Amino acid sequence: MIKTLARSLREYKKGSVLTILLSILEAAFEIVIPLCMAEVIDKGIDLGNMSNVWKYGIALLIFSAFQLITGVLSAHIAAKTSVGFSANLRQDMYDNVQTFAFSNIDKFSTASIVTRLTTDVTNIQNAYQMLIRMAIRGPVMLLFSMIVSFRINSTIAWIFLAVIPIMAILLLSIVKKVNPVFNRVFHTYDRLNNVVQENVRGIRVVKSFNREDYEIGKFKDISKSIYNDFAKGERLLAFNSPIMQFFMYMCMILISWIGAKAIVASGNNAALGMTTGDLTALFSYATQILMSLMMLSMIFAMLTISLASGRRIAEILEEKTDISNPANPEMIVKDGSIHFENVDFVYASKADKRVLNNINLSIASGETVGIIGGTGSSKSSLVQLIPRLYDVTNGRITIGGVDVKDYDLDALRNAVAMVLQKNELFSGTIKENLRWGNENATDEEIEHACRLACADEFIRTFPDKYDTHIEQGGTNVSGGQKQRLCIARALLKKPKVLILDDSTSAVDTKTDAFIQKSFAEYIPDTTKIIIAQRISSVQHADQIIVLDDGRVAAIGKHDELLKGCDIYREVYASQKRGDGENE
Repeated sequence: MIKTLARSLREYKKGSVLTILLSILEAAFEIVIPLCMAEVIDKGIDLGNMSNVWKYGIALLIFSAFQLITGVLSAHIAAKTSVGFSANLRQDMYDNVQTFAFSNIDKFSTASIVTRLTTDVTNIQNAYQMLIRMAIRGPVMLLFSMIVSFRINSTIAWIFLAVIPIMAILLLSIVKKVNPVFNRVFHTYDRLNNVVQENVRGIRVVKSFNREDYEIGKFKDISKSIYNDFAKGERLLAFNSPIMQFFMYMCMILISWIGAKAIVASGNNAALGMTTGDLTALFSYATQILMSLMMLSMIFAMLTISLASGRRIAEILEEKTDISNPANPEMIVKDGSIHFENVDFVYASKADKRVLNNINLSIASGETVGIIGGTGSSKSSLVQLIPRLYDVTNGRITIGGVDVKDYDLDALRNAVAMVLQKNELFSGTIKENLRWGNENATDEEIEHACRLACADEFIRTFPDKYDTHIEQGGTNVSGGQKQRLCIARALLKKPKVLILDDSTSAVDTKTDAFIQKSFAEYIPDTTKIIIAQRISSVQHADQIIVLDDGRVAAIGKHDELLKGCDIYREVYASQKRGDGENE
């Protein structure tokens, strides 16, 4: 995990090293200051020597100034470095998510990815800032303070050594109890984000079914769960402070008692034992030692919180795409001919049942192919294998005579345009959305594609026409309009293969028929694969594939299937009855 996260430091490695060096210097200057104070008291004030007061006083001011400067610089650089580190983490995670195949995306929920990009990265940012500053300063102060304390009075220094392991055991026991609590809370964050996303996305459904109270209650329950876990964790961490204070006051009492006896015994003579200045210095070092331990306990607390976040971020960064380019990829897709050869497919390697079973198909370049089948017959799964959104489990698929696994992914997916079942538009103008198909498309090409997809007719009715702004998710256009825009976007790719995954379900039959006619006339060389629920959408296809439970039940033209395929005939008859009843 640490190595994985550390790779995102990159240009901020120097800042991290510089912060560490400045923190060490800051701690060193802080250690020297009590010694100067002791000299001011013993060699200046007690002896009435003003020249020594001035000499050691100026030295004290200089060291204090250096401590201030190094402290400010280390804090500034640490803040800049941690923010840069978190920005790199977000970018690296986002970049890696973009490489994911559908099978990789299936492992993580959208809400979980959002939480990792936001809350988890913020936790790592805070923890890293403390790590490169306080985690260095604290141990250095602790070590130097112990060394100097032993030189002043070993008896008192042993008090510190006795206290440290006791405190360490107590603090570690707190961390051990807190860790599982924070592990659980971040998974609950995922659930919270998921509820919010679902609610916002489906707010129209929520209101239409009058389920606002139910959604509020669901959110409240999850929010309460987060509150309870955080409250439990913070209650445990709150013991840090009273434990520190208890040991601090105990050390102060013991130092005062032992130190006072030593000063009386020596007559405040440095040669015979302790002096007032030594006792003052020991008080300062006691404070520094205990503050160092306090810093370390704070770091432990923060690391405890961030440990779960770090593991979750590392999961995203370490996830390798299941689909990658071959060593010497084929860069050109010759034509749109497609062949399935003994293709099996499962979504998960341990799945009991195959989604697709022994699929054998031959589609000539430029053909129009319809795919019909009931819900769960794996129609979408079949076509998603063509542009390698998923990879086959067994067998192979070729396009233009070349195995799809041998193509460069960009080249393959540029040659295969796919309008997914769940059409998605993005925030921006209609033109900007359409140029996802071809970023260099001219206005004329855009309008032509829209005419083929029957989108131009409704775009012209908008006041801003092609500059009309599309809201997130395309909420300001109808389902049918969204489908036609997505078809136009796919056409702009000028693909060798065009796949419509139930992409005309929201348009009327007349518009559907016009779109099919446009395809036949204007893109005759493009292989067209149309998944549809309506037989009218595919009945004029060159061949129709009937799927049933992940198997090819029948292949043929409309008339052939009416005679020889029971499934097709039943679907056709039910749709004809439905049309008759609706007339």
